Amino acid sequence: MAVETIKLEIAGMTCDDCAKTVINEVDKLDGIIFNDVSYPKKTGEFQIDTDKTSSSDVINAINSTGHYKVVNEIVENANIITDTIDVNYEDEIKEKQNNNFDYDLIIIGGGSAAFSAAIKASELEKKVLMFNEGLPIGGTCVNVGCVPSKTLIRAAEQLHTANHPNFIGIISGGSTIDFREIIRKKTELVGDLREAKYIDVLKDDPNVTIVKARATLIDKTIVEADGKNYSAENILLATGSSTFIPDIPGLSEVNFLINDTLYEVEKLPEHLIVIGGRYIALENAQMFARLGSKVTILQRSFRIIPDETTDVTESLKGFLEEEGIEIKTGVKIKSVENRNGSVIVNASVKDEDEVIEGSHIFVATGRKGNTSGMGLENLGVEPHKDSFIKTNEFLQTNIPNIYSAGDVTGEYLFVYSAAYEGSLAVNNMFGEAKVSKDYSVFPWVIFTDPQVAGVGMDEDQAYKAKINYDISTIQLKDIPRSIAARNTKGFIKLIRNKDNNKLIGARILASEGSELLMEISLAIKFGLTVTELKDMFHPYLTLSEGVKLAAIGFDKDVKKLSCCAV
Repeated sequence: MAVETIKLEIAGMTCDDCAKTVINEVDKLDGIIFNDVSYPKKTGEFQIDTDKTSSSDVINAINSTGHYKVVNEIVENANIITDTIDVNYEDEIKEKQNNNFDYDLIIIGGGSAAFSAAIKASELEKKVLMFNEGLPIGGTCVNVGCVPSKTLIRAAEQLHTANHPNFIGIISGGSTIDFREIIRKKTELVGDLREAKYIDVLKDDPNVTIVKARATLIDKTIVEADGKNYSAENILLATGSSTFIPDIPGLSEVNFLINDTLYEVEKLPEHLIVIGGRYIALENAQMFARLGSKVTILQRSFRIIPDETTDVTESLKGFLEEEGIEIKTGVKIKSVENRNGSVIVNASVKDEDEVIEGSHIFVATGRKGNTSGMGLENLGVEPHKDSFIKTNEFLQTNIPNIYSAGDVTGEYLFVYSAAYEGSLAVNNMFGEAKVSKDYSVFPWVIFTDPQVAGVGMDEDQAYKAKINYDISTIQLKDIPRSIAARNTKGFIKLIRNKDNNKLIGARILASEGSELLMEISLAIKFGLTVTELKDMFHPYLTLSEGVKLAAIGFDKDVKKLSCCAV
């Protein structure tokens, strides 16, 4: 065995993890006897078996990472340094690393995607500057979205259950609410979570600086805020979304509500008119109805949540109507006006003119990206669906060092997808290799009661994809847990690929149906067959047993089976 020791000067390393990456890459070669890389010294020492590998192989392995490059081979016994590599590359590395920039990363935005990105960048020892303007730190979810809506939905659910018990023999007590107190406690919770989950997380982080200011892109590496320019190697646009306001005559004159303002009303609306028929519209419509408001939903499409199949949408529509919610579909709103202290909506409902009168109007007609005034047009950042920012699979815009994540991309408008994208964007900026975003298994929930939950394909999507599929649907009235709880509204529907007996999707309409999603999501992601799923132990009298029963239902009529069926 012929042994040779080589020592290399390596550019591009910024931390000990970088050194570990170089070590791991070189270790993939045959013939590596000894391997030691030092980030502080910017060097690597390698002992190799020259019968199996060469110094050129080691150099090529390091350079192949794309992030680190050998700039010199150090010949110690001659006390000289021989330039064997392009020495100008070191200048390129230094320019990319921070020597010529104020920061490694500038983030514009202060919500979930922004915070996830800042946390990940700090873990990588990157210097981060975050600009936030508009909503308080934390963005939509904690301030005017997930947190306030879900705590109010739970409050409304408890009131509804108290006054409409599922069990005969329980006498409702005519429970009432202190609406102001419920709103006050909501506001208190929002403040507590904003402090604990956002402000406190980064306030003592030496790598992250947060500035309350509006930032504008000046160049691909420069932003301006409060009259001062700041530069960074990479920029992340994570400015979120806001309510899309339709162009309806008179709407701007009636002091309409959006999710930013709906949860701040101090008096319960007497009659809330909701424009829209998807996630936000339906959750809030039912919540206010249960709190005591009369509610009318005006939906432009001929079905609520029209992207879902009719069994889901029509069943949910029926359940909402049973609670007294008025749902009008096929609505074209002609104008809105104030009249004698009321809000008047002049509309055509399935081609018949109607006048709807209420006390308040809530607009939930979709979302738009918060991109106005950011300077995107100055740089030619490519838009997506008018107000959103177009990104590739790595979350890069058409300008490679400018990334975008979260709602502003217009793809998946959920807090958990925003957090995923923020972290992924930073990994792709500074990591060893870029990783594509993956939404192949993406669970989602509409927090009505019963909840609508889904993951993967429905049968319409499977048909369009030309998959040989079939479905199994079990009604909650056939699930022991639901029977015992006297709450049998809804169903569990599984979709499988008949060719390999693997699940490809599910749709659930059930109280707390969202809690079943992760079992199904994991089954899809890791390719479990329906047989393997139904062979798993599912405790009796749990809602998750319904997943097992639906799996059995592909081959048997569950209604004719014993409770002990396997």
